[in-house]
Amino acid sequence: MANKDRNKRSVRKARAEERARVEAAQAASAGSQSGSSKAVAKTEKKAEKKPEKKSDKKPGLFRRFFNYLAEVRSELRRVTWPSKEELKSYSVAIIAMLIVFGVVIWLVDSGIVAALVGYTGLRG
Repeated sequence: MANKDRNKRSVRKARAEERARVEAAQAASAGSQSGSSKAVAKTEKKAEKKPEKKSDKKPGLFRRFFNYLAEVRSELRRVTWPSKEELKSYSVAIIAMLIVFGVVIWLVDSGIVAALVGYTGLRG
């Protein structure tokens, strides 16, 4: 349980930091809104026309693959894995549901076959 509480706290902290960042960006944009819209348009055009640097290029195939594996590894560290007891109870619940749905499908199938045999008078 301590691990789950720690994860909840870190998520709350990350959300608070994100809200603070968004509010700061909105405040900065509100301050720049008071200037003329032509100046804003000119700065946007200048930003669009910047030539691409070598560092702006996409990394190579192997670098992207290794970055992907590193991200997968970091995500798997954050996963809250079920305990042995939870895993057993989940497995029993799934097996029970499979049996229930299997019986229901078998009954519906048998009913449809019986209705077709009764309707057509044929035996399969």
